[in-house]
Amino acid sequence: MVVNLLRERYRVDLAGLQAACEANYARLMRLLPDMRHAQRSRRVAVTQGDQMLGVLAVEVILDCPYTTTLQVRQEHSLPWLPVPVLEVQVYHDARMAEVIGAEHARRFQGIYPYPNADMHQPDEKAQLNLFLGEWLSHCLACGHEYEAVR
Repeated sequence: MVVNLLRERYRVDLAGLQAACEANYARLMRLLPDMRHAQRSRRVAVTQGDQMLGVLAVEVILDCPYTTTLQVRQEHSLPWLPVPVLEVQVYHDARMAEVIGAEHARRFQGIYPYPNADMHQPDEKAQLNLFLGEWLSHCLACGHEYEAVR
């Protein structure tokens, strides 16, 4: 048995990345259909029985003629979980939405050399867009409108 010590170089799956961004656009339009005109934010609660697991908060932070920038974050999460905060650029003409910021990083490259100083994965951009898709899908399937008790 021969062991190959050289790892194959990561290649961007452009079709897969575009499909993820198109699906994220569709999910975001279901959550915030009038983001360009009236509805500027929405909160979706995810619960299990009587326990609050968290609230997905989607908020418009910048609106331009062909794009909208959103902040997607988790509120009221479990204390032991890290709180995700993503910045998402929505391209209305292309009908796509991509993650452009997460935590303290912005404008992700398609491929990162590995290892690198910031410890990004070679496919960091693809992973973030897939994560956004899974997060939005879960909230659409299991969430309900959140209204704080006053």
